[in-house]
Amino acid sequence: MNLFADIRIQVLAALDDMVAEGALPGGLDFAPVAVEPPRDPLHGDMATNAAMVLAKPAGLKPRDIAALLAEKLIADGRVASAEVAGPGFLNLTLSPASWAAIIPEALSRGADFGRSSIGAGKKVNVEYVSANPTGPLHVGHTRGAVFGDALASLLAFAGYDVTREYYINDGGAQVDVLARSVYLRYLEACGQAVQFADGTYPGDYLIPVGKALADKHGDALIDKPEDDWLADVRDFATEAMMDLIRADLAALNVSMDVFYSEKSLYGTGRIEAALADLDMKGLIYEGVLEPPKGKKPEDWEPRVQTLFKSTAHGDDVDRPVKKSDGGWTYFAPDIAYHFDKISRGFDELIDVFGADHGGYVKRMKAAVSALSDGRVPLDIKLTQLVKLFKNGEPFKMSKRAGTFVTLRDVVDQVGADVTRFVMLTRKNDAPLDFDFDKVMEQSKDNPVFYVQYAHARICSVLAKAAAAGIATDRAALTGADLSEITNPSELVLLRKLAEWPRLLELAARNHEPHRIAFYLYELASDFHGLWNRGNELPELRFLQESNPQRSTGKIAMISAVSVVLSAGLGILGVTPMEEMR
Repeated sequence: MNLFADIRIQVLAALDDMVAEGALPGGLDFAPVAVEPPRDPLHGDMATNAAMVLAKPAGLKPRDIAALLAEKLIADGRVASAEVAGPGFLNLTLSPASWAAIIPEALSRGADFGRSSIGAGKKVNVEYVSANPTGPLHVGHTRGAVFGDALASLLAFAGYDVTREYYINDGGAQVDVLARSVYLRYLEACGQAVQFADGTYPGDYLIPVGKALADKHGDALIDKPEDDWLADVRDFATEAMMDLIRADLAALNVSMDVFYSEKSLYGTGRIEAALADLDMKGLIYEGVLEPPKGKKPEDWEPRVQTLFKSTAHGDDVDRPVKKSDGGWTYFAPDIAYHFDKISRGFDELIDVFGADHGGYVKRMKAAVSALSDGRVPLDIKLTQLVKLFKNGEPFKMSKRAGTFVTLRDVVDQVGADVTRFVMLTRKNDAPLDFDFDKVMEQSKDNPVFYVQYAHARICSVLAKAAAAGIATDRAALTGADLSEITNPSELVLLRKLAEWPRLLELAARNHEPHRIAFYLYELASDFHGLWNRGNELPELRFLQESNPQRSTGKIAMISAVSVVLSAGLGILGVTPMEEMR
C-alpha cells in the first residue's frame, strides 16, 4: 500500500471525470501529475501539482482547475479537506481513518511491507569495494562496501535481480610488488634480516603470509632468482590477501555473489574481443593525443597510440587502450571487464568507486555506452573520504597496516551495526566525519542508537502488554479497532509510517540508500516524541490497562512502526535490537 500512489490514482480519476463532464479538454497528458508531501507540513498532508501542469495545455487558469478538482476529491471519504494555494497548488488533508489504514496493511504484510516491483526483475550488477589485493581493507573501502551492500539490498527490495560483485585487481604491477614484499617476509621467517625498500608493503599483516610461505617451501626459495619464484609467490600472496579481504568483509556483514579476477582477462582473448567489438563500430584508431591540460610543450612527448574514440559517447577526450610499446593500458582490461558484464545479460550496471576515481567516470560510461550500443546504462557512484576522530583528535594510523586505518580497526572499535549505519548518514558523494566518541553515545545525537532504541522500546511495550494479558499476536493486532487513534501526535507518526513505500521507491530509483537511514531516524524521532508525550498525557500511553481495546489499537500502531524499522534496518544491514543495555 502506497498511500501517495493511491491518492494520485484518485486525483487521476477525478481528472478523468472532469474531462468526461467537459470541464477539461480531452487528450491531456496526466503523466506529470504528482502527489507528494508538501514542503511545509502546515500546508496539509499531501499536495498535488495537477492544476499547475495541466493549465497551459488545457487553456485554463490553474486555480480554476484546482477548485473543480478540490470538489471532486472532497467527495471521497479519504480526503477531509482540499485547499487551493498560491497560483494553483492543491493541498490535501486526509482523514485520520485514512492514515490508520496503513497499520493493518503493514502488519499483514510484515517484512514485505513497502516491498516494490518497480525493478520488474531487471538484472542489475553492483560492483563495489574492488580493492587491490595487496593488503587489508581501509576505512575508505569500508564506506564503499557499506554503500554498495546497502544499495544492492535496496534494489533487491525494490524488485531488481541483483548480483553483488568484487573485481579483483590482480593483473597489474601492484601484485608483483606484493609478491616481492611477501618474499621479504618469507626471508624474515627463515631467519634472515631484511629491509623494506620504498614502494614495498611494510605492514605487519604480511608477517603471517611470509611464515605460511616458509612453512610451504622451507628454505627452497632462498637465494633463488626472482624469475624462479615471482609467479608462484604472487599467486600465493594474492590468495592470502583475498582470504584476508573476505574475512574483513564478513566482519562487516558483507558477502559477494561473484569475485571476478582481472588476471582472467589476460591471455584469454577477452581484451582483444572487447576492442574488436569497438573496432568493428569504427571506434578504435591509431592517433596522437593532445598534451594534457597544464603541460608545457617541452614536457610533452607526442607518440602514436591505439585510441578509443570515447568522445563519440560523451567523453571529453579519446582514451588510449594500448601503449606505444604494445602493452595494454589500465583502461583496456576495464573495457573488457565491462564487456563481460554486458555479455552476461545485465540490464543495468552500477560501479561504486572511491572519490579518487572521479576522472574515470566519463571514460567508463563511454565504453559501456559503445559496447552496449546505448542499451545498458552505467551509473558510477563515488564515495567521498571518511575522516576519523577520537577524543577530539584525528584517529591514528594502524600499525598493522603500516600506513592507514583498516576496516577491522573501525569494526573492532564500534561493531558492524554502528559502522554500517553511520557510513550511511551522509550522501555517498559528501565527506563524512566518523567520531568514535559520538557514535558510542546513548543519545539522540547517535543515530544508530536512536533508531535501535526505538525498536527495542516497542519490543519492551509488547512484552509488557503480553504480561498484562493484552493480545499481541499478529491476527489480533491486524484486526484492532483503530478509531481512537486521532491525536495529532499519533497522526504525525502515521504520516511518517505511510511515507515508507514511497520513500523506498524514491531511494531505489535514485540509487540513494542514505535516504533509508535518514527516514529511519525521522521515524524513530516521531516515535520517541509520541512516547514522551505519553509521559505528559496518559491518554497517549500505549498501554491503557483500564481499556484493553484501546491498548490493542495503540500497540498495533507501534507494532507497524517496528515492522518498518526492522525492514529498513535490514536493508542497511543493521540488526534491529530487541533490548538495549
